Amino acid sequence: MSATPAASSAPLSPLSFVHPTPDSPWGTYLMQVDRVVPYLGHLARWVETLKRPKRALIVDIPIELDDGSVAHFEGYRVQHNLSRGPGKGGVRYHPDVTLEEVMALSAWMSIKNAAVNLPYGGAKGGIRVDPKRLSKKELERMTRRYTSEIGIIIGPQQDIPAPDVNTNPQIMAWMMDTYSMNTGTTATGVVTGKPIHLGGSLGRVKATGRGVFVTGREAARRIGLDLQGARVAVQGFGNVGSSAAELFVQAGGKIVAVQDHSGTIFNGDGFDMSDLLAHVKDAGGVGGFAAGEVLDGEAFWDVPCDILIPAALEGQITAQRARRVTARLVLEGANGPTVPTADDILAERGILVVPDVICNAGGVTVSYFEWVQDFSSFFWTEDEINVRLDKIMVGALKKIWDTADRHQITLRTATFAVACERILTAREERGLYP
Repeated sequence: MSATPAASSAPLSPLSFVHPTPDSPWGTYLMQVDRVVPYLGHLARWVETLKRPKRALIVDIPIELDDGSVAHFEGYRVQHNLSRGPGKGGVRYHPDVTLEEVMALSAWMSIKNAAVNLPYGGAKGGIRVDPKRLSKKELERMTRRYTSEIGIIIGPQQDIPAPDVNTNPQIMAWMMDTYSMNTGTTATGVVTGKPIHLGGSLGRVKATGRGVFVTGREAARRIGLDLQGARVAVQGFGNVGSSAAELFVQAGGKIVAVQDHSGTIFNGDGFDMSDLLAHVKDAGGVGGFAAGEVLDGEAFWDVPCDILIPAALEGQITAQRARRVTARLVLEGANGPTVPTADDILAERGILVVPDVICNAGGVTVSYFEWVQDFSSFFWTEDEINVRLDKIMVGALKKIWDTADRHQITLRTATFAVACERILTAREERGLYP
């Protein structure tokens, strides 16, 4: 058995057009794969499969703006691995989207889907754009053109997009309609996260946040952390962060700090969730909420808390910030929020991290339910959805925890071990063609 690679070693990308650093999204993913190699046994001969996306599509998206001018946007769709089934993963609209980021996100989707044992591979998409600068009509035109451009590789049995950062059910409806018009059939199963009346699933909007809560509840129980009175700090207060926060409050916890794009607020006694959610709905962010003390952005990482939920973007918990975290439990609601060097520091400090690839898998699990319901045209109640989700999440976490205990490794490495074994077993059994 080879030794675990040093955290400081820079991974080398086999892709000539990507030059990752250790803390970049793709670099982080490659280091995570390297750390799991000693636990793959004979399947390690296939590990290069995990380090190379199967397919990466870059598209130009020209649209006519409302003022009559023409603008061009760059879009991506990456299918990392399809050995276990069609690609599955969201589409994000953000000015910082890059090919490398989308590659990493697609790879994490491969791991996530396999960790929860869903019959999917991993994929991801994105457009480099600030959607807040577009009108609704411009946003629709951009979405429809993007869907047409990537239509050559998506489909209900090929690759199924879903909402991600700055995308929502309306955007999924436009994607579904565009694909359907181009194929001459109503293909509800081409995307998930759709409006309910277009084949969407009940429980989907809050599913990722619910998964964060369920895995957090199980982890807290295992480490003896009582949720009654537990102090929770949340970074990112969109669907994921706010939904998880609501459930922790219902379980007896209190939200003492929240940070989003509009500011950072603190209240040691805990925020009133109904008031905070109403403010966010009206103001578009937590900034300006009167019932909280305004903090400097960096001060968020020093807030005394028991549970920390990073639910914003990747790369937020750096080595420097990891030394300041006060929580006993970190629940990764975002994708890739902790860089590998920070992971090591948190482990050394005895802070348990429930990794993104299991912690935030509630969203893709209910997306799977939606996909299944669309094929059968038979839909479940929200209670049925939540019961099925909780059972899958608890069972997946138990297998991962047992693996971590058996090998004496972190939950992240254990999650990768379980997932990579499933992916590479499928790769080996399918063989190489031709």
